[in-house]
Amino acid sequence: MCRTIRILWIMAAPTSYALIATDLDGTLLRADDTLSDRSRTALARATAAGAQHLVVTGRPAPRVRPLLDDLGAGGLAVCGQGAQLYDAGADRLLWSVTLDQELAETALGKIEAEVGQVYAAVDQDGVDGLTLIEPGYLMPHPTLPAVRVPHRDDLWAAPISKVLLRHPSLSDDELASAARGAVGSLATVTMSGPGTVELQPCGITKATGLALAAEYLGLASSATIAFGDMPNDIPMFDWAAHGVAMANAHPELKAVADEVTLSNEDDGIAVVLERLFGAGDGNEHWNAPGVWR
Repeated sequence: MCRTIRILWIMAAPTSYALIATDLDGTLLRADDTLSDRSRTALARATAAGAQHLVVTGRPAPRVRPLLDDLGAGGLAVCGQGAQLYDAGADRLLWSVTLDQELAETALGKIEAEVGQVYAAVDQDGVDGLTLIEPGYLMPHPTLPAVRVPHRDDLWAAPISKVLLRHPSLSDDELASAARGAVGSLATVTMSGPGTVELQPCGITKATGLALAAEYLGLASSATIAFGDMPNDIPMFDWAAHGVAMANAHPELKAVADEVTLSNEDDGIAVVLERLFGAGDGNEHWNAPGVWR
């Protein structure tokens, strides 16, 4: 049976949030993969006050590195849905777990037995790992680089951290539900964005990666505020002291969030951080509150 990995420790309750965990796509970043000046200023003010900002994303480490450079984040990042703990400053993985090839192939076979043909892609493990896509697979995010291979067998050329799935007619919710029923304990199934249903190692979630990163930093869940937009962020919200969903978030995440803020396009993270850490110089007019559940 697939069991969630749990890492627990006890620390004194903080007086404010010392760890800010943010998803990227649909959360911190705008649709064009940029970070607004307002969000950049709000994060800078929070870190100047002593908080740590930690990116927690489904993107693999190689697809995160340029964004971290732009953010000026030279520390840790949780990548690959929690399968990778990446040290951006040293450009190395402190921890990673791979999805067994035979399990991945078996899981794909079980899913296709239930829903018909799916199209697959994989993220290779490592700081230089590639994203490989088989014929028929369309990248949901056109800015992410990928290498098309001629046959599915070519996807297994190197160790992988996850498999990405698309179906020609099923919705993401329908595909994720069918995949969970078919896969069982072979892998963890997540939905991380439009057109993005994924298989990752059993028991691995954003929460397991976030817990490892927090332990490395000497911080606790009670000191953590997390921001996200999709069902793959639910484990992270369960782990953190406070979970904030974006206005554009999936209904499943909004249902478990402690707070709903504005959308990623409307600087929803900045709205909350300005409330918690104050607005920076010239930003005092940005003081609209988040929308509380």
